[in-house]
Amino acid sequence: MWRQDDLLCLLNRTAPSSYVLDDGIAGVAAALAAAGDDRPRGHPAPPLMHATGAFSSFGVLDSGGVVVLTVDPRFEPVALLDLVDAQRITNVAIVGDVFARPLLDALDAEPGPWDISSLRVMLSSGVMWSAKVKEGLLRHAPDLTCVDTLSSSEALGLARSISSRNGTTRTAGFTLGPDAQVIREDGTPVEPGSGEIGLIALAGRSPIGYFNDPVKSASTFRVIDGRRWTTPGDHATVDADGAVTFLGRGSGCINTGGEKVFPEEVEEALKTHPAVRDAVVVGAPHDRFGQQVVAFVEPEPGVPVDPEALGEHVRTRLAGYKVPRVVELVPSIGRAANGKVDQARWKAAAADLVAR
Repeated sequence: MWRQDDLLCLLNRTAPSSYVLDDGIAGVAAALAAAGDDRPRGHPAPPLMHATGAFSSFGVLDSGGVVVLTVDPRFEPVALLDLVDAQRITNVAIVGDVFARPLLDALDAEPGPWDISSLRVMLSSGVMWSAKVKEGLLRHAPDLTCVDTLSSSEALGLARSISSRNGTTRTAGFTLGPDAQVIREDGTPVEPGSGEIGLIALAGRSPIGYFNDPVKSASTFRVIDGRRWTTPGDHATVDADGAVTFLGRGSGCINTGGEKVFPEEVEEALKTHPAVRDAVVVGAPHDRFGQQVVAFVEPEPGVPVDPEALGEHVRTRLAGYKVPRVVELVPSIGRAANGKVDQARWKAAAADLVAR
């Protein structure tokens, strides 16, 4: 449950046209007047029920801009490129590779039909956005800035990474926001460079809680040393230089023989293979190890794939215990319109595979 004031002030940090928080309505009017005709024209590719679509639209509207929607509720990459061209869209919100990859495929297949020079910002949140896809998009739109945000419905501005013509940040590599840090379960900060895994926490303005769920509210919104922190459950490590490597949501963590494996990390390692279009990794029950790492892989169309070779590919990037013990090729991962996967479906499929 968000108060409008808290949400507005947090979105103001990264809004296309920001305002001085202490100046009230007069400050908002002055900021919009200063912007003149240079107002954003935004399009949310994910559904508006998804925080990425809704909050990015709020940011455009808060800046006095225009949100352009499509008649067709489905995401169609060619239709989105048509929209950018016809409506001179400046800002597009997406959910990771599941949106960005089809856009890149369309541009690679037909680089000529669309004028996308108006596009300035592509913002993503919620699903991994790989460096190779960002690099591909920047080839077609050199003036584009790819903003990869680590956020959730409960916590806006945990961390972000910026990719542009000046360089592409590594996949899942982020810089913490001004009020964020990685903490242990007891609330103490994780030492940079230690390799220790901690929870990403955000202080400051936040929701007042979950509706009718005091237990979940108490575990997510915690008071540490007199300050209120939001801990949505995302885990990360902190490099010596302060850079953060996102590992994934703790609720999806796989425990295999006592070792913790974050599915997102394995999925990204799989997707660095040129024959892999998409992947989902889950844990399946195992008599000896408790859980076993299982991967479902959607190959690139028409590209032959050797499941064993995919396992060896992951081994070159991650520790041996993180390598999937079973790799199953599937026609499609079948992501929903918001870019998410049906975890229950794939967990059931993984359990069946291991049992057989």
